[in-house]
Amino acid sequence: MADMRDKLKKIRWRVGLLATGMASLLAGMGVVAVTDAQAAAGCRVVYSVPSQWQGGFTGNVNITNLGDPITGGWRLTWAFPAGQTVTQAWNAAVTASGSQVTATNVGYNPNIATGGSVSFGFNGSWTGSNPAPSSFALNGVTCTGDTTTTTSTSTSTSTTTTTSTTTTTTTTTPAGDAMARVADMQPGWNLGNSLDATGADETSWGNPRITEALLDNVRAQGFKSIRIPVTWSAHQGGAPGYTIEAAYLARVKEVVNWALADGFYVMINIHHDSWQWINAMPTDRTNVLNRYNAAWTQIATAFRDVSPKLMLESVNEPQFANSSGDAQNAQLLDELNKSFHRIVRASGGNNATRLLVLPTLHTSSEQARVDELVATFNALNDPNLIATFHFYGYWPFSVNVAGGTKFDAAVQKDLTDSFDRVANAFVARGIPVILGEYGLLGFDRHTGTIQQGEKLKFFEFLGHYARTKKITTMLWDNGQHFGRTSFQWSDPELTAQLKSSWTTRSGTASSDQVFSAKASAITAKSLTLNLNGTSFVGLSQGGTDLVRGTDYTVSGDQLTITAAAITRLSGSRAYGTNATLSARFSAGVPWRINLVTYDTPVLSNATGTTSAFAVPTQFRGDQLATMEAKYADGSNAGPHNWTSFKEFDVTFAPNYTANTTTLKPEFFAEVTDGSRVTLTFHYWSGAKVTYYVTKSGTSVTGSTA
Repeated sequence: MADMRDKLKKIRWRVGLLATGMASLLAGMGVVAVTDAQAAAGCRVVYSVPSQWQGGFTGNVNITNLGDPITGGWRLTWAFPAGQTVTQAWNAAVTASGSQVTATNVGYNPNIATGGSVSFGFNGSWTGSNPAPSSFALNGVTCTGDTTTTTSTSTSTSTTTTTSTTTTTTTTTPAGDAMARVADMQPGWNLGNSLDATGADETSWGNPRITEALLDNVRAQGFKSIRIPVTWSAHQGGAPGYTIEAAYLARVKEVVNWALADGFYVMINIHHDSWQWINAMPTDRTNVLNRYNAAWTQIATAFRDVSPKLMLESVNEPQFANSSGDAQNAQLLDELNKSFHRIVRASGGNNATRLLVLPTLHTSSEQARVDELVATFNALNDPNLIATFHFYGYWPFSVNVAGGTKFDAAVQKDLTDSFDRVANAFVARGIPVILGEYGLLGFDRHTGTIQQGEKLKFFEFLGHYARTKKITTMLWDNGQHFGRTSFQWSDPELTAQLKSSWTTRSGTASSDQVFSAKASAITAKSLTLNLNGTSFVGLSQGGTDLVRGTDYTVSGDQLTITAAAITRLSGSRAYGTNATLSARFSAGVPWRINLVTYDTPVLSNATGTTSAFAVPTQFRGDQLATMEAKYADGSNAGPHNWTSFKEFDVTFAPNYTANTTTLKPEFFAEVTDGSRVTLTFHYWSGAKVTYYVTKSGTSVTGSTA
């Protein structure tokens, strides 16, 4: 499931931003347009760039047909004014000749009704500037937003069970004690990849069966709430009853009761069903809605008399396939959320006032998605509702691609913008918010994908900012953090930073590594302190305090370790970490600083295949940060060719024990046969080393020159 989760989160960062156009709600609402007089040709195009980074961007295009119905295919053409290129597209096939770009339909969206819309998106590259195209043409007709003749239409409404609500009210949802109860849930933890596994058993994704001891130990770590994701698809029968297996429902109840007995607030949901069958709702609305309603009817009945500390979440990461765009997506999610609300409230017992959790589309914090959920909350006007979103960080940093190696201003702004939007929309109005999942996507492989110090700074800041915005956080853990049988943390340093962030800030620094080249004389080294509202207390090694003024100095935010101290602490200067220091602050956890001796890494020639190729690497104390790949003409090579910097651990990976750097099959799969690729390995010391690889069929040769 790690691969699926990684794939879905990437889609949410880039592709999840697409389809921002004017999608028709008619099909989902059972309203059929009947045209009395055919319109002439005409169209409107909305072009937007929701995300841009150095050298790359994501583009969205929405086409509205104002003329005769288009059947059998459409073609949109435009010219990029500044040499931009499309590198990847979805919901359309995109080709280019010079600056001229042509997008054509794919198999599932060849038709556009009069007044209907289609949307597609793409990733692109740019240099210098990235202005929008000045005009578009649909099937050869320039899109002006108008037509040459008018269209008269009438509408008839078919009989459906859909209820459509449109509201512009801005009244505040009545406040009860929901805010206080959700605040009391902080912090929270996810029991991931267990009951949400899509196989026949909770162990099918590799985790052991859930035990009372596991929950006891999680509670002992200080967590006050637990989200228990549940996937029902493999345990739900067919139409018309869609009956949930009694044994499976009993197992879910057993785990919930264990958690409640431990004192947890508990949340359960409908989880991976979202992409397994609920996403078919645009084209199979009746069956999906019937199955969804049947599931919640049974779940609500089973838990109606359970403690009020149990919360129900309508659906995890809602998404829809083959929809007409965001407008239809919003309408469908609104329908699901309202149907869920109606069923649970009508089931009585504690469900009449139970806290219910409603997500945004994709659990995204984009403003449009937040606004859509606000409209649902306004319509329901229920004081016992909670809004939820998920956050996995700025994508280049979250997976270590496109040079996103550091917790820099862009990463921080992505986080603050996200949290600000949900806090302003909900918390400011007395509506509680739960960050239902958070982490970094690179964790789905292992937590070393992101450099340790940069990772710690991310989580320190996330915990702090969530507190300032009164957002309750629930750590995503699919077994990679807290051992399900060992009851030990895989990364105690990360855990300490997380726990500290629940209550206070910690000081950090510009790096957790100080490099001294073995080939050179030792000199003093400086780091910039990030005090984060604390004050610097001292520097120590183990239990021994270093001497201020002799071993180190502090001037403003600059910590300088003297050459004499580094010389003494480095001893014989073996490659690697010679000493570990702790910078202590007036609050929070200390900041670890490794004193590292290194020399520039040395690479060697090699041969291999596209499925097994490794560069012999004498790391000599250094560590790999990222890798660039370019063809001889300077264009980008390999996957994600909108950037020269490749994705860490997906296309390449260091092995410090074996003294190799592996180039993975995923890298060679997108390298042009016969081309020589120049690789630049960037190391954390600042060193850069160039290497060359040539792919010939399945054979690969690598050389240093």
